[in-house]
Amino acid sequence: MAADWSQLPSDLVESISGRLPMYGDYVRFRAVCRAWRSSTAKAPNHLPPQLPWLLLPLFKPHDRNRSCSGYFYDLIDCKVRVLGITETSHRKRRCGSSYGWLVILDESPSVVLVNPLTGAKVDLPPLHTFPNVVGFNFVDVGREYLLRDGDHRLSTLNLKDMRDCFVKKVVLSSSPSKDGQFVAVAILHHGNSLAYCNNGDKSWRFIEEANSYCEDVIYRDGLFYAVNTFGLIAVCDVNGDSPRVSYIETPRHFHGDIQYLVSVGDDLMLVTRHLDPDFWPELDQTVYRTTRFDVFKLGGKPRWEWVTGLGDYMIFIGQNSSFALLASDFPGCMGNRIYFTDDYSDSNYDGFLEEQDMGIYRLGDANVEKLPCYSPNFALRSTPPIWLSPNPC
Repeated sequence: MAADWSQLPSDLVESISGRLPMYGDYVRFRAVCRAWRSSTAKAPNHLPPQLPWLLLPLFKPHDRNRSCSGYFYDLIDCKVRVLGITETSHRKRRCGSSYGWLVILDESPSVVLVNPLTGAKVDLPPLHTFPNVVGFNFVDVGREYLLRDGDHRLSTLNLKDMRDCFVKKVVLSSSPSKDGQFVAVAILHHGNSLAYCNNGDKSWRFIEEANSYCEDVIYRDGLFYAVNTFGLIAVCDVNGDSPRVSYIETPRHFHGDIQYLVSVGDDLMLVTRHLDPDFWPELDQTVYRTTRFDVFKLGGKPRWEWVTGLGDYMIFIGQNSSFALLASDFPGCMGNRIYFTDDYSDSNYDGFLEEQDMGIYRLGDANVEKLPCYSPNFALRSTPPIWLSPNPC
């Protein structure tokens, strides 16, 4: 006679579920029967960092066979799956991901954090509360935002351009569901500035002494680290009443086109991206392709020391908060690779290219593996692909 697995003792079911390291396996385990679901928590707290999903662009509105749900590429199964995401709209822009939370900007002042797995939301201060925004009025159609630059010159932006062009990326210090005292740092295109807010603040504040350190920002050991185009580091302590900034003065780094900071084990690393521009005269547009990456480790003196490989580590960069994982923790994954998406060029998302600038860079042979998940029916600009680490709590 077949065993009735639904009759397993609840403490045993709970013990088994606590040994499942992958979120997908945990969900499938709970789906076996009602008894197993009742014996396990809906939001597991034991899970280690998860392999990220590549959240894909929304499909174009005229594609009637597709919904506005989120689509993501599963790196383990190499399949595209559907994920019901709140705050999904062609009028909204993803502007970063940290700890499994997406940063969403609207064609309004709202800045919202959303956890796609749980539907939880947290409001950040709206766009019109940045210090360089001196006016906002819905009545001024086409020039709703009034901005002041560092030379006190005034300019205007409409709702769409403010959504798409004002903020480059937002990075969090921790998961909002686990830490009510989290901090958000925004990299601004406008003025090449950094701004921050604490959870519950009504407005954003500049980190004045870190202006121009706007290539990338990560959170590490209780501090935000920001890098400029020359590989110089500003270390930002925003834990007090006003930000304090110190600097790591390395020799100037004149390589590449874009710089990323990543914590790899105990090391702080600089990932340099090299781009190949291609001007299309018939379209009057320049599109870009990533040709290679170089990786450097912060060494003594201090200085950036070139490294030949990452060992078992995988690095994930793009619109997300940059991070690294051990490949051996995930079935079928291989280390010494950089997983990248395009976070730099709108023209790459205007339909000029048959595929977007994203893929897997192998440091061993300096080649790029393509991710077979592109569709010409993707909507562009506001929803480029972004790495999202699933976080159910």
